[in-house]
Amino acid sequence: MKTAIIIPARYGSTRFPGKPLAKINGKEMLLHVYGKALEAKESLTEQELTILVATEDERIAQFCADHDIACAMTSEDCASGTDRAKEAIETLKEQPDFIVNLQGDLIIPSSFVQALIADFTTNPDTDILTPVLQLSWDQLDQMRKDKQTTPFSGTTVTMAPNRHAHWFSKNIIPAIRKEEQLRNEDELSPIYRHLGMYGYALDALKKYVTLPESTYEKLEGLEQLRALENGMRIRCVPVRYGDHPVLPGIDSPEDLKRTEALL
Repeated sequence: MKTAIIIPARYGSTRFPGKPLAKINGKEMLLHVYGKALEAKESLTEQELTILVATEDERIAQFCADHDIACAMTSEDCASGTDRAKEAIETLKEQPDFIVNLQGDLIIPSSFVQALIADFTTNPDTDILTPVLQLSWDQLDQMRKDKQTTPFSGTTVTMAPNRHAHWFSKNIIPAIRKEEQLRNEDELSPIYRHLGMYGYALDALKKYVTLPESTYEKLEGLEQLRALENGMRIRCVPVRYGDHPVLPGIDSPEDLKRTEALL
């Protein structure tokens, strides 16, 4: 199976311009993310795996060249990281069977990438795969606290027993009745945090990018809702952080400061 890990790295972010090159404890964010992709590649020796940064900006392309990182120039008009990933794979000599869209602003354990690839290997008829984390009560409390200052940081998901996603939201879903009782019964909350990484079967990626921006995608600012609103299946892959710190997705300078404090 041929797999490509695509790292969309957009310089012109509305909320945080230049974000991929912002430094976290003295090291550019893009290097942190690329390092995780490289760890995954080195551990998957039996996989034919390519890593490619996808950007719209010459500054990021030059940064990649300076650090010997493969990079594809993509259009400034890409509406999402997934659209950018689709453009990037078109520059490859051979099309991959599976594409991991590893956002350039999310620092996660390399094991998450491995988990998506392993799940697709055993479930190749899946459209889209994405990792999710069941939050402890302390982690849920922290998410609630973070949302008081940055309400659009952190995404949650509800899913069926077969792990197919029902819905994603920037609100914390589901609402919890009898929370005090549940806290006494289990150290884990019923809330799953979505981690902003996707794996696509090639045909699913090609279909996704032909779909118009959807109603709830626009309202929530979540590209995965486009897939759900058009009947595509997203399979959630539960993961654990282990000793790796649980870091926020970085949508603002405030998120970056939180990440620096945790690393």
